[in-house]
Amino acid sequence: MIQQIYPQVNHDYQYELNKDMQVSAAHFIPHKGAGPCRNVHGHTYYINVTIAGDTLDDSGFLVNFKTLKNLVHGQFDHTLLNEHPLFSSDDPKDFPTTEVVAGKIYGMIQAELDKMPGKPVCLQVFVRETPTSYVLYRPKKVKQNG
Repeated sequence: MIQQIYPQVNHDYQYELNKDMQVSAAHFIPHKGAGPCRNVHGHTYYINVTIAGDTLDDSGFLVNFKTLKNLVHGQFDHTLLNEHPLFSSDDPKDFPTTEVVAGKIYGMIQAELDKMPGKPVCLQVFVRETPTSYVLYRPKKVKQNG
């Protein structure tokens, strides 16, 4: 079981849920600046997503945990990330660094949440690549013109 405390996001939503997942995957970073990470290697990624909202669905869920697991674990576990369409381009914005992985997971989750009637939001995605290294992705807040 993963037991971890994650950085908190201040918000005014009534509900917040967190889903922990563990994904075993390999990757490589195709850039000369990546040093030994240019070679194929694997990690056991520990991923946490934080979802918030005010409205529960007709089942009493903000978001079904299984939906989140299918989106992330179902697509990435036991894969070579570089072969996934999200990471397969030659653009450095798509190299499967931990930062990019966190951002892409956010995008996948938020796209799914946008289809839900209650409009929950993904507040953050935490991706731990090693016991001593992790990335936290939070979307920028959109500024409203007064």
